[in-house]
Amino acid sequence: MSDRIMELTPVQRDILTALINIHRVEGRAVKGEEIAELIDRNPGTIRNQMQSLKALNLVEGVPGPKGGYKATGAAYEALNIDATGETVVVPVTRNGVVVDGATASEIVFNKVMHSHQCDGVVRIIGNIRDFNVGDEIEVGPTPVNRLYVRGDVMGRDDTMSRLILHIKEMISVPKVSIKKVARRAVRIAPNLSLQEASRILVHNGVQEALVDDSSPGLINQADIARAVAEGRSGVEVRSIMTRGFLTIDSEEPIYEAIKMLGRTGASQLVVSEDGVLWGIITPGDLIKTLTPA
Repeated sequence: MSDRIMELTPVQRDILTALINIHRVEGRAVKGEEIAELIDRNPGTIRNQMQSLKALNLVEGVPGPKGGYKATGAAYEALNIDATGETVVVPVTRNGVVVDGATASEIVFNKVMHSHQCDGVVRIIGNIRDFNVGDEIEVGPTPVNRLYVRGDVMGRDDTMSRLILHIKEMISVPKVSIKKVARRAVRIAPNLSLQEASRILVHNGVQEALVDDSSPGLINQADIARAVAEGRSGVEVRSIMTRGFLTIDSEEPIYEAIKMLGRTGASQLVVSEDGVLWGIITPGDLIKTLTPA
């Protein structure tokens, strides 16, 4: 199968990756125009390339008004993608903002023997013109090594959809479970006053706590400060707690917590073990695991 990978041009690889990702999200045949828009190519180019991909048995056409294209099993093999896995997306952040519709398809490092001078080339699926020289870019996590890369754009190759980066930092996410990183949650009663709840949080050196109500909730110092500022300092904890919150199993790898927090923008996740809520993990907890001691 390595021979087939060598046969594919960069454009063909981008087309196949976009086709697979759209199909996994939408569960339907994909129009050539959709692929053209996603990878910022001319629709005519996509149609021409589809003929070549059909000849390689990597793509099949679906007739009818709801038709389009679907990737064959050979396409998944050619890209080394698990046909039953999740959408292949490697997020790309530009100047602190995630770029919608952009994903990194390949990262090649140069000068790896001299980490302080390391450069790299990142191929982008999406609109390469969203990026400019001087932008700070973050790429990752990658699907296999869970690698994050941060650097500055030194050049841009529109024809090959490549960014040339000066690498400032590379981090590989440790393969450990959330249980080893999460903190046991502080628990408070729902009928406590906000003053008492704040005192407990300060005493335990935390920003948030689980509220043991019939329907559990979360409360944090920001909630308390907001309620006090609104003149509601006399209410009980249950009246301002957040009843809906995100949970994650303690045996999941920390990579899953990073992905969930990044996707939702949540300030914490509640950790469960055997169906019982017991812990909390925050972005700060995760940062400690990625920072050398």
